[in-house]
Amino acid sequence: MARKHLKPPVSAEEEDVEEEGVLPADRSAMLTLLHRCSRNFLTFSTIQAGNRSYYTTQMGKRVAVVLAGCGVYDGSEIHEASAVLVHLSRRGASVNMFAPNIDQMHVVNHLKGEPSEEKRNVLVESARLARGDIQDLSKLSVKDHDAVIFPGGFGAAKNLCTWAMQGKDCSVNDEVKATLQAFHGEGKPIGLCCISPVLAAKVYPDTTDTAAAINQLGCKHVSKGVSESHVDEKNKLVTTSAFMCKAPIHEIFDGIGAMVQDVLKLA
Repeated sequence: MARKHLKPPVSAEEEDVEEEGVLPADRSAMLTLLHRCSRNFLTFSTIQAGNRSYYTTQMGKRVAVVLAGCGVYDGSEIHEASAVLVHLSRRGASVNMFAPNIDQMHVVNHLKGEPSEEKRNVLVESARLARGDIQDLSKLSVKDHDAVIFPGGFGAAKNLCTWAMQGKDCSVNDEVKATLQAFHGEGKPIGLCCISPVLAAKVYPDTTDTAAAINQLGCKHVSKGVSESHVDEKNKLVTTSAFMCKAPIHEIFDGIGAMVQDVLKLA
């Protein structure tokens, strides 16, 4: 007959503790240890949250986005402007939007692709893209921003400069020119999509990244894929072809993302 081992009698409280694998004598010490660990964990979590807040608010780049109206044929290309904002948001940048308070060169009926007789203001139309949160370009301060980006669209070649009408003999809007010169003078990066590199080509004749159509301005054209960007390290200019190329919209979106990423790296 097998011998049965009997345990000495214990209290109900001690039995509960033993079942959990903790000796009664250690209970107080264990509770103290758990309390300390909990306190330390909460402190560490608080520190982590503080660090995330610091990097979001202190380390996020401040980027100005300059618009030229609303709509591909007479303003900023809507998909390009939206892609710029999405990629900036994804990378934690803070954004301020600007546009010159001037009349558009003309207004195009986007359904028919024909000019209409109406008049529209560049700043007012750009406010559609900015959801109303936009400022006059004259108020843009280079000191308050780490970089500036110009989406494309015919507005860049019609409203921000006269490239669409005059080609290499074009002139650049005074406020746009002052903005480009200010950021260049401070050594801060400038991002340009689609046709907007003509602005830099006119203001900085020695630039090395522009579309093929502006080689006549004395600039060097660098061929890139639509999902890529090109960086002019000397002048801190970053460009991408966007809708200058006939390509799927997701590839254009990726190219603008590459441009934004390179701009922020230089900022």
